[in-house]
Amino acid sequence: MIQSMTGYGKAEATYGGKKIHVEVKTLNSKQLDLQVRVPSLYREHEMAVRRLCSVRIQRGKAELTIWTERDTESVNAPLNPTAIRCYAEQITALSKELGIAPPAEAMWDVLVRLPETTAAPQQETLNDEEWATVETAIKEALDRLDEFRTQEGQALEKKFEEKLQNIAALMGQIEPFEQSRVQKIRERLEERLSELRGVDYDRARLEQELIFYIEKLDISEEKQRLTNHLAYFRTTMQTGGGVGKKLGFIAQEMGREINTTGSKSNQAEMQNIVVKMKDELEQIKEQVLNVL
Repeated sequence: MIQSMTGYGKAEATYGGKKIHVEVKTLNSKQLDLQVRVPSLYREHEMAVRRLCSVRIQRGKAELTIWTERDTESVNAPLNPTAIRCYAEQITALSKELGIAPPAEAMWDVLVRLPETTAAPQQETLNDEEWATVETAIKEALDRLDEFRTQEGQALEKKFEEKLQNIAALMGQIEPFEQSRVQKIRERLEERLSELRGVDYDRARLEQELIFYIEKLDISEEKQRLTNHLAYFRTTMQTGGGVGKKLGFIAQEMGREINTTGSKSNQAEMQNIVVKMKDELEQIKEQVLNVL
């Protein structure tokens, strides 16, 4: 079963009031082109993330992004009771001294805006338990990516099978013209020779030359090799894994046989069929670029 290089996977996890998001996207590319975006807290494990993605993604232009969200309660900075108490006492004392009523209703609004009334958040550190949670989410996102790629691969395989059948059917349409052209070639040569009045020729030699000419135009080997390539393409798709490059090489060989058939086709009907075969093959080549 083949896989597409185009895919998408996403996973979420929670740890210590924190929601962890992992997202991975891939597109087709000749080689692995991986971009990893992680929060600074997880930066020390970036190389491990890259190694894991390289093994799972294998090939394509890939982008893995990790970001976190905190619960509202954990985002708010804790208050500093000592500083607030000190400010409140000073405001009350000054109000008595100056004969000004303290701002009772707006006291809290005033206090929390003063310096040092909120405690500085502690520097966040990464522990093994949190990283294990992140790593599990990464693997889950890659699993979703594999599922997406497999679904896309099934669609590609169905498309390839359709095109392979079309090429085989078109190749069968050539046979009637291939059988009738020998007689047409003979008639055309004899007609031209008959126009040369007063010229005698050896009919046995004509038969020999005709046989030699027909052998040069024979496409039996091309048809047999093309049939083998069609079967090999199907077999390779069933092996699974990263077979995109191999399928591309097989498609190139199919193109060689079709082109040779076209060069040996000396009838317009045969050449029209060859053009249709080339069109079907071109569509295969375009889609092979998306195969992992």
